[in-house]
Amino acid sequence: MVTPHSVRRFVLAVSAATATASLTAVAPATADTPTYRATITRTEHDIPHIVAKDWGSLGFGSGYAAAETSICTLADTVLAARGQRSKYLGPDKKYDDQVAMNGTNLQVDALVTDLHNRQVVEKLLADSAHGPSVKARQLVAGYAAGVNRYLKDIGGTNNITDPRCKGAAYIEPTATELDLWYGVYLANIIASTGNFLKEIVDADPPSLSDPGLPTVITDAVFGAVPEGTLDVSKLGNDLPIGSNATALGKDGTSTGSGMILGNPHFPWRGRFRFTQQHLTIPGKYNVAGASLIGSPAVNIGWNNNVAWSHTVSTAYRFTPYEYRTVLSPTTYLTAGTTGVPALKKLDHRAVQIEAKQSDGSIKTVTEDLYRTNEGYVLDAPDVFMGWTPLSFFAIRDANGEQLRTIDTFLDMGNATDVNDLLHRQDTQGGMPWVNTIAADRAGNALYADHSVVPNVPNDMATPLSLGLGLPIPTGGCLTPIGALLFSQAGLPGLDGSRAARDCKWRTDSDAERPGIFGPGHLPKTVRADWVINANDSYWLPNPAKKLEGYARIIGCEKCVRTNRSRMVYHYVLDHLADGKITPEILRGTEHENRLGAATAMGPNADLVAVCEAADGGDYCDALSTWDRHSNKDSRGYALFEAFATRMPASGGYKTPFSADDPVETPRDLDEANSGVVNAMKAAIADLKTKNIASDAAWGDVQVAGDDGVDPISLGGGNGDEAGNANALASRNPVRNANYGKAVTYGSSHIQAISFLPDGKVDAETILTYGQSEDPSRPSHQDQTELFGNKQWVTFPWTDAQIADQKVSSKTVTSQ
Repeated sequence: MVTPHSVRRFVLAVSAATATASLTAVAPATADTPTYRATITRTEHDIPHIVAKDWGSLGFGSGYAAAETSICTLADTVLAARGQRSKYLGPDKKYDDQVAMNGTNLQVDALVTDLHNRQVVEKLLADSAHGPSVKARQLVAGYAAGVNRYLKDIGGTNNITDPRCKGAAYIEPTATELDLWYGVYLANIIASTGNFLKEIVDADPPSLSDPGLPTVITDAVFGAVPEGTLDVSKLGNDLPIGSNATALGKDGTSTGSGMILGNPHFPWRGRFRFTQQHLTIPGKYNVAGASLIGSPAVNIGWNNNVAWSHTVSTAYRFTPYEYRTVLSPTTYLTAGTTGVPALKKLDHRAVQIEAKQSDGSIKTVTEDLYRTNEGYVLDAPDVFMGWTPLSFFAIRDANGEQLRTIDTFLDMGNATDVNDLLHRQDTQGGMPWVNTIAADRAGNALYADHSVVPNVPNDMATPLSLGLGLPIPTGGCLTPIGALLFSQAGLPGLDGSRAARDCKWRTDSDAERPGIFGPGHLPKTVRADWVINANDSYWLPNPAKKLEGYARIIGCEKCVRTNRSRMVYHYVLDHLADGKITPEILRGTEHENRLGAATAMGPNADLVAVCEAADGGDYCDALSTWDRHSNKDSRGYALFEAFATRMPASGGYKTPFSADDPVETPRDLDEANSGVVNAMKAAIADLKTKNIASDAAWGDVQVAGDDGVDPISLGGGNGDEAGNANALASRNPVRNANYGKAVTYGSSHIQAISFLPDGKVDAETILTYGQSEDPSRPSHQDQTELFGNKQWVTFPWTDAQIADQKVSSKTVTSQ
């Protein structure tokens, strides 16, 4: 049978045969080494516009420009991708990518070194079905060469001006395209293997002192665990990053064309920080927007006909397989592909890591990892996946089986409309963990969750039977603990003994490759009015369009929306009630700073009643006059945010959630509820502890808190609980921690793109933390100041606009 993925394998196999990009390292200069040449024109705010004649040179210019503004994070990303953090920085220091991969340097290096030992990325690079195209490899090879050329041009690491990595020894080794590909791979797996870094590296067979049993294991086996016992946030599909995106079609816009407002909520530092860029191959490619550091392709952006943004999806990227042990904790039961029961030993991998000691010497340290054919064994008893005397879990990772992400983003840049955009995304099959929201010149609006999802339909996610008289249970694929994971979190825990047979991930005929859902089984809608997503499931992109009937592993249906989602709905609904939405109105919603929770709770009087019941004193007076916004000059919002984040998970409203009215429910604060009153008491106590006055202006409390930044006052605030679409959070601030809330996460590359008559594009953007990480460059916080003042940057798109805003221009070459 000829399928899309079999045709693509043939085409890529032919292309791969002609590829010249190295799969290991940048080779010494020879007559065959490509000569890269790109022109980098920087406009106001340090935005680079890169023009080149081929893909390798385009990547070269992108890498060079990224190194100019983000060399420390680039170098740190490469160091992690090599598995050499312990060698240069010591094994016990913490690594935190600010999203999911969080552990010691030794833990990171152990996982990454084993990936290298197994040549995971090298095999994908050579795989015509799962690996990148020639074009993408040329782009990445050029990017690595551009980073190296920048370091050569400045005279080495001692001339780096950013104090965080000036003179760092780990930057001296030449960056290779393989380093970059391992970096891409690690970004792909953050919601899956990377999420369980500690649980994988620290997994050991059970012992008498550590049996690996969760406290509720007995109840779990018999299915009696109360709802909510499982901490779903630890399972990978609830990443601590988010986004809002609103796409308007022609029926809702004053222009009769599409518009989009996209706002990813991402870290303000680290490898998931965005950098803006504009990439052009004249007559062939022209796209602008933002890229994660280390990515040569634009991840969120626009071309002349279509604009798109992304929001983190609720789908899982992996499934756990449970294996029953026999005789020893490292021997398990399997039926293989034949169905004949057999015993098999775990693949025990002794991983050796070079680690710097306190005296500066290098010592080789060994870490033990374990694998089955499906993936790494983990020991995670807090989410019921402990390694016990009876069984263990290993995870199969769908994003660990592909390296098509750069191709996906790269190809989307040439889309002609939203349908073409999604078709290109589906053809490449590498959208790792996000939804896509888009609008086009023709006036169409798209929502789709066509990300990489294991093909486990609901009919697979049924409990297995004991199979009386048979050594291996039969029937459904969920083990008892797997059924618990599925019922409480939507994550199917499958029978490992049948992982190669009837409990193997299925294959759709329209899927890009085996084992993942094809487009026909993934949710999408294209509309002429509008769609939104704010990290809730696919179910409700528009109140008039409910997407239902999809596999539970992708997300929930008929489930409550966060206050942030409800606010984003209201921004559209409320403005449409007054007429068509203009570009100015759409981008203005970014800074309206209204609160979804305030709308749901009711008038200020209800809040005051709760405050008085909590003996709030002057704080109640501030709530009574609060303007119900989170602007810099709003007084009383500090208490509201502290209260909203402490509200009880359920029972706090008089009208509960209804799937028939998901935008307006739950609503009406229950002033007499003891949990609500206690939340207010705790909020007041928190503000008093932090010496935040009852009538403090919010801008005196919330300021920027990333590397090297001044305490710039910011509006906006907490997202899901308080309901700010302009979501900002403080996570381990590195500056201005003496303020009530020093922001290090949230609104990042914000883009408001409107397609205008006569082929014009209105592109208004803001990179909230500035283009440069280096505090010595003016672009380190110039856009932060604009963001704090509710201002935008007109992104130069046409040649004339670029010429008008030009600050500098230079041509860089590899020779």
